[in-house]
Amino acid sequence: MSLLLPDMKQCVRCVEDQYSNSDQDHCLSKVVTFLACGDPLEVLACTALGLSVLTAGALGVFLKHRDTPIVKTNNRAPNYIPLVSLILCCLCSFLFLGRPNTATCLLQKMSFGLIFTVAVSTTLAKTITVVLAFKVTTPGGEMWQWLLSGAHNAPIAICSLIQGTFCAVWLGTSSPFMDIDAHSQPAPLIVMCNKGSAMMLYLSLGYWVSLALLSFTLAFLAWSLPDTFSEAKCLTSSMLLFCSVWITFLPLYNSSKGKVTVVVEVFCFLASSAGLLCCIFAPNCCHIFLEQNNAICSNVDGTRDSHAK
Repeated sequence: MSLLLPDMKQCVRCVEDQYSNSDQDHCLSKVVTFLACGDPLEVLACTALGLSVLTAGALGVFLKHRDTPIVKTNNRAPNYIPLVSLILCCLCSFLFLGRPNTATCLLQKMSFGLIFTVAVSTTLAKTITVVLAFKVTTPGGEMWQWLLSGAHNAPIAICSLIQGTFCAVWLGTSSPFMDIDAHSQPAPLIVMCNKGSAMMLYLSLGYWVSLALLSFTLAFLAWSLPDTFSEAKCLTSSMLLFCSVWITFLPLYNSSKGKVTVVVEVFCFLASSAGLLCCIFAPNCCHIFLEQNNAICSNVDGTRDSHAK
């Protein structure tokens, strides 16, 4: 911003931490601001807290009914790991609230990258398990033994290790840092996190989406499975929603400035987390409740019949 001083024929530019008043004859100091209470992220923070509570509730349902057929069929670990990951992801949204510092800037990017990779790679492992389990027709065969050994969960460790390598390279070359944005808005100085290397951010994002697309493709190929085996349909819907959110994220992120950039980022994190929760785990929880309700009704009917006799 510049100002026109009296008795001068040309403007004098204000220094970076100042801006000109409406009459453009004085330079005023910019106010330092950041994303805090009262901003749109406050609503997102409440949403994140609500989602974390719902996810914790779903985890509690799976733990309580871990011996039911549906939990055993889906394997326990591939259910627990993504639920814990989604809880951590929702809670990590609070890292964006308040004045950022070097530690929170590092945690914002690295934690979300690792947590989402674990969640998506677990979904990929579940998809592989669903496809192979239905293809195996000979109990005791080599594929059957491979499924029983738990080797189908290897993508979780492999994909997480690759993402960890990305994070290590990111930290070693151009790690995120606290920065001050003096150009997005005329009056305030916005304290925010700079991603450091844009290439590493997009590489990490592309990696998530690639895993999600692979999982979507495998689940879509299993779409023709019987209606009673609906896990493939749930996985397909969740990965389709996940990919849609993050493909939409790119133009929104690149076209936004200042605080809006952070709001877009957190919204996409929460939207994709909610998609995974609603499309994969909510149907399973409903199925568990229905099974328990049917079991209770059967016991009641059996008790009535015994009394009648």
